[in-house]
Amino acid sequence: MTTMTDAALSEFKMPDVGEGLTEAEILKWFVAPGDTVTDGQVVCEVETAKAAVELPIPFNGVVRELRFPEGTTVDVGQVIIAVDVSGGSAPAPAAEEAAAPAPVRESAPEPAEEAADEAAPTGRQPVLVGYGVAESSTKRRARKAASEQAEAAGTYYAAAVQAELNGSGTAAAAPAAPAPAAPAGERPLAKPPVRKLAKDLGVDLTAIVPSGPDGIITREDVHAAVASAATPAPAAAPVSAPQPVAADAPAAATPVVGGDARETRIPVKGVRKAIAQAMVGSAFTAPHVTEFVTVDVTRTMKLVEELKRDADKHGFAGLRVNPLLLISKALLVAIRRNPDVNAAWDEANQEIVQKHYVNLGIAAATPRGLVVPNIKDAHAKTLPELAASLGELVSTAKDGKTTPAAMQGGTVTISNVGVFGVDTGTPILNPGESAILAVGAIKLQPWVHKGKVKPRQVTTLALSFDHRLVDGELGSKVLADVAAILEQPKRLITWA
Repeated sequence: MTTMTDAALSEFKMPDVGEGLTEAEILKWFVAPGDTVTDGQVVCEVETAKAAVELPIPFNGVVRELRFPEGTTVDVGQVIIAVDVSGGSAPAPAAEEAAAPAPVRESAPEPAEEAADEAAPTGRQPVLVGYGVAESSTKRRARKAASEQAEAAGTYYAAAVQAELNGSGTAAAAPAAPAPAAPAGERPLAKPPVRKLAKDLGVDLTAIVPSGPDGIITREDVHAAVASAATPAPAAAPVSAPQPVAADAPAAATPVVGGDARETRIPVKGVRKAIAQAMVGSAFTAPHVTEFVTVDVTRTMKLVEELKRDADKHGFAGLRVNPLLLISKALLVAIRRNPDVNAAWDEANQEIVQKHYVNLGIAAATPRGLVVPNIKDAHAKTLPELAASLGELVSTAKDGKTTPAAMQGGTVTISNVGVFGVDTGTPILNPGESAILAVGAIKLQPWVHKGKVKPRQVTTLALSFDHRLVDGELGSKVLADVAAILEQPKRLITWA
């Protein structure tokens, strides 16, 4: 994570803060050029595709330079901060450079992201997880033209969008359109996962204008090419004079006009980007089956109230007791009775991997998006221990402090959509897992109980499972067991 460029200057590289991650966004710097730092001091907060993480510096010294501004996405292995470890103070010019870490070309203003790319070292460092370029890639001088084309493309389209937002409607407000993506005969630059994505989507990489550093084509470039091919080009018209729209035409047909703010574009990155990629991958990889059951949970709700009243007596002092606790325990018991449901599909080896442990994932909504941390070895925990783990998991997620390690290795997941007043849903599997249970809102409903219609606490459960791993019979047994336990919670004892 560190390199020494001379006897007095140490450089700290963006580390791989989670398994398999290749980039992270710098959310906030806690230090500035001229500040003194000590070994272990947190210098910045970064957001990966999985979580927000604080990075400690591994040495003592004075901050010489911050290589990237806040909001910049940086590849793993790139230098993000330089520290003078000689014991002296940082020189003034370094502070001035840090205030504007991205040199800007005088001929045309550059967007912040492009400027950040220019501030990176000229030789791309190999990432720490096996992706990216090798050491020899620093000699890619022949690709300079492709990199300049990418910068020109970004400048052109950014200026064109800005012209539309300003309502200028003049082509002269934007620079000339960029050149083609790559000269004939050259192989476009792209990482292996991006090449596979392009192949799966039928996209010609040679026709794409790269936006990544050193002229590398990114996933976003491929998706943009697909969207561009699927969207017919609209007829040319002045932005300041939109054409009338028929009354029955969809609202999206109305062009964006300056000042109306009819649309807002939000960059997809960090956790939101990871969610999108994971859900698409899961939905189109694992054959989903979803089954539903509506169940009377009146007795479970009474047990929850009893445990709350006598928390000290039952070992729940200081712990949060709620329906999710008993639902979680019910699912764990159902898995114990039907262990084949707790498995994973190994595509490479064409094997089903049986798991003899349960890492129970709990889907949690956070300001940064959906995260699914899991309780390790939940199957071995007592009810009070499970309550403590659930409480810690939820509070950590709400604070945005969930670590990447907490979200790895899950086997099954619970999604409590009932807290939003939703009756049920068809949940998508967390990638690599065999099943996910959605719990709907618990409501008083008319129910036939002991031959009479009475108001009872009722909810609907939905279990989605991977049909490669779980047959309909097995999935039905698991869901039926969960429902039976919640209907008669004493089964938590007799079945366990």
